[in-house]
Amino acid sequence: MLENTLQQIGLPEKQARIYMACLELGECSIKEIAKKAEIKRTTIYDIIDDMIAAGFIKATTRGKKKRFIAAEPNELQIIIQKRETLLEQILPQLNNLNNSRKSKPKIWFFDGKEGLKKVYDDTLKYNGELLTFASEYVVNALGKEWAEDYLKKRVRKSIHVRAIMPSTEFLVKEIIPLDREQLRMTKTIDPKKYPFSIEINIYGHNKVALMSSKEETALIIEGQEIYSTLKLIFEFFWDVLPEIEIK
Repeated sequence: MLENTLQQIGLPEKQARIYMACLELGECSIKEIAKKAEIKRTTIYDIIDDMIAAGFIKATTRGKKKRFIAAEPNELQIIIQKRETLLEQILPQLNNLNNSRKSKPKIWFFDGKEGLKKVYDDTLKYNGELLTFASEYVVNALGKEWAEDYLKKRVRKSIHVRAIMPSTEFLVKEIIPLDREQLRMTKTIDPKKYPFSIEINIYGHNKVALMSSKEETALIIEGQEIYSTLKLIFEFFWDVLPEIEIK
């Protein structure tokens, strides 16, 4: 039990056994430690210098022979406190490194129909408005039944959408007339002049999803700068495009 506790405060298993052996033996030699701890002498030679540097073992000489003594148990608390103090001193630098890593965009790739569905499902995990450059190809790829189910889930979660989409016959006749009941506001662009086919969703305060239903591939980018820039691009087009009157 004591060895387990020593391991929990930072001593590896063999170091814990060496410390316990030295504590029981008092001043002792490597040979005596090896016998008591049941560890090979060559292994102890590899380990004990690190224990001396850490303060768990002290070294002395008797004549020409080197002897070893375990630090007093009360000294262990001082050693641990010193470690805590050192950790407190470097915590700001460690946090800076951690924040630097977090600030870099994260990217996830998805393949196939199931991959596309996972990306769309991700847009339903966040509150707030969803901005989308929409396309009709997702219905062709994943089916009308799936599309209707996705829309129902979004409405149940009260996720409102502003969409910019090409004014194709299908979208104008089948989708846009349902804007009010599907919590959506839509503006359209000329599909002949701007025939974009991928869908871009901007959501979750720091996420952007790009989906190619034709190629059945998608990616999610999580990054504040990319999100903010694409949101500005969307807002620019939204401000320029005319309103649609739904009869």
